[in-house]
Amino acid sequence: MKSRPIPGSTGEVLTCLPSPYEAHPATGLLYLPRFIAKIRYVKAHGELPKSYRKNYKRGLDRFLSQHLGVEPDAVEEAIAGAADEADAEARLRAVLPADVRAPAWNRDLVQKGMTEAGREFLAEALEKMGCADRVGEIKSVPDLIDFDEGRIE
Repeated sequence: MKSRPIPGSTGEVLTCLPSPYEAHPATGLLYLPRFIAKIRYVKAHGELPKSYRKNYKRGLDRFLSQHLGVEPDAVEEAIAGAADEADAEARLRAVLPADVRAPAWNRDLVQKGMTEAGREFLAEALEKMGCADRVGEIKSVPDLIDFDEGRIE
C-alpha cells in the first residue's frame, strides 16, 4: 500500500485551494488560480495558516510574478481590492502584460523540481511527510502540492 502524508507533517492543509495545474480561464496560466485563491483567503481570514505563510508571495507565487514581470504585491492589490469577479479580472488585466507567455510559464511550472537540486528537495520533503516510498513518483513541486493536499492518491 502506498504511503500518505503523516497528518500534520506539513502543518495545516488547505484543501480549498485549487491545484497548481488549474489554468486561469482568461490567460491560460497554470497556478494563477491558486495564487488568486490564496489572496482571497488572506482577505477573508486575515492570514494563511502557518504552513502556507512562508511561501505566500514567495516560492511559486514569486516565480509566476517574475515570469510576468510584476511584483506579487501588485497581483495581491488587484485581487484584494476588487469588488467582484469582473472587477478582479479587469484589475488583473491592467496589472499583467498583454502577452503573459502562458506556454513558457506552464512548461516551466510543470518542470519545477526536476533538476538535481529539485529532486533532492522533493526527496527531503517526502521523507518529512513519511512518504519516502513516493520518491520518483512525485516528480515536481506541483505534484508535491497536489499530493500534500490529497489530489494525488
